[in-house]
Amino acid sequence: MRKLGISVYPEHASLKENKNYIATAAKYGFDRIFTCLLSVKGDQESIVREFKEIISYAKGYNFEVIVDVALSVFKDLKISYDDLSFFREMGVDGLRLDEGFSGAEEAMMTYNKENLMIELNVSQPNRYLENILSYCADTHNILGCHNFYPKKRSGLKRELFLETSKNYKKNGIRVAAFINSTAATFGPWPVSEGLCTLEEHRYIDDITVQARDLWNTDMVDDVIIANCFASEDELKALGDIRRGLLTLDIELEVEVSETEAKILYDELHFYRGDASEYTIRSTMPRVKYQTYEIPSKNTRSIKRGDVIIENSNYNRYKGELHIALRDYQNEGNSNVIGRVRGDNLIFIDNIKSWQKFKLR
Repeated sequence: MRKLGISVYPEHASLKENKNYIATAAKYGFDRIFTCLLSVKGDQESIVREFKEIISYAKGYNFEVIVDVALSVFKDLKISYDDLSFFREMGVDGLRLDEGFSGAEEAMMTYNKENLMIELNVSQPNRYLENILSYCADTHNILGCHNFYPKKRSGLKRELFLETSKNYKKNGIRVAAFINSTAATFGPWPVSEGLCTLEEHRYIDDITVQARDLWNTDMVDDVIIANCFASEDELKALGDIRRGLLTLDIELEVEVSETEAKILYDELHFYRGDASEYTIRSTMPRVKYQTYEIPSKNTRSIKRGDVIIENSNYNRYKGELHIALRDYQNEGNSNVIGRVRGDNLIFIDNIKSWQKFKLR
């Protein structure tokens, strides 16, 4: 199951603000919370008291709560890797190791008597996971989660993101990554120039594009907003996404007929398996609408990203929906209905044969 998450930083906002945020996110189907001990100062008693109430409140909405820690947190709070009762007392479901031990300790932690999940840092391109698994860790108690990056130009490049994520996915481990709210103003650290995993997401204003991109890689299960507070509009928009189905935003160029509207919006499209280098072909509408008339209109030259419906001049192919992957000449048989929105073009480069998608 793909989860949708928010982040909560009790030391940076009031209890009331955090509770309101949690309740609003729950209303729109969010089910995971990331929180952080790395930036918190204080003794065990005060930290537990500060976090416990907000975590208890979140559990009332059935949130899964993971807390971010590092070796320094274990040292400062005098916690041993073989006694995780401190975290159980906090009420969390698991702990994320921003930095790890030697591998043997992490493997032992996966058998902890508190039955907490152990989440590993996915963003490092090393043999860390393989080392832990070599000590016969319980993979059922392991999660993976990428870093987020507060500083401009410090986020992951796509190739590295895919490489490290694939290593976890091939071992059957759930992977999470972070997206960035443009309405939010803070994270756990003083620098907050956006807060995301992939650097290219930092300047994408539409938060749903970031989330859809992560899910469309097939390398991410859980998507978490890293900064606070996302707007209610953003939360609602994310909650409305069908998490396993790619949706493409399009901008119309012409007024569409009733038939064209049905082809665009009512159909569950899929990319034909015998793929062409010119277009993403959704061929089933030509069967459903073979008896309908689709008059010729706006038959300009085709540009990459155009959304096309083949018109009645094409007879056999009438009603097919295409998305152009490159520029080509229009012989008058293709109605250019509109275009894939600019910030959605990343999807057409990565869509796979037989993949299902919707237009909106």
